[in-house]
Amino acid sequence: MFKHILVPTDGSELSIRAATTAIDLARTCGARILALHVVPPFHTISYMAEMLAATELAYTQESIARAERFLAEVRDRAAKAGVPCDSRYLLDEQPHKVIARVAGENHCDLIVMGSHGWRGLNRLLLGSETQKVLLTAEPPVLVCH
Repeated sequence: MFKHILVPTDGSELSIRAATTAIDLARTCGARILALHVVPPFHTISYMAEMLAATELAYTQESIARAERFLAEVRDRAAKAGVPCDSRYLLDEQPHKVIARVAGENHCDLIVMGSHGWRGLNRLLLGSETQKVLLTAEPPVLVCH
């Protein structure tokens, strides 16, 4: 049935539950997993940009470390289930576009993700990333709640 499942994660409890669902499905189908975390870029408005260099570097380092923790969680769960799992993180301000692009580039035949994540008020104002993935991604999307 499915051979390559994309699992976007933001580290939230719901995205970890979605990853667990994807891993169970992959084990049943003999599929492999690609875990993905999209790191939003550092944004600020300032009249003294030179003061922000250290802040931006610290933000980037912490964001990458957090991404690695989120992805390690999915890799560990997949390993325990005997499911092959690759992972990667990318920096971009539009996660839904990255998710759709990565799914296509890696010939994923299913995307499994949570119905919502950490985005809070932005999610309410702009629409959830999951909703945008549903509208833009080519492969089917299994939404977990």
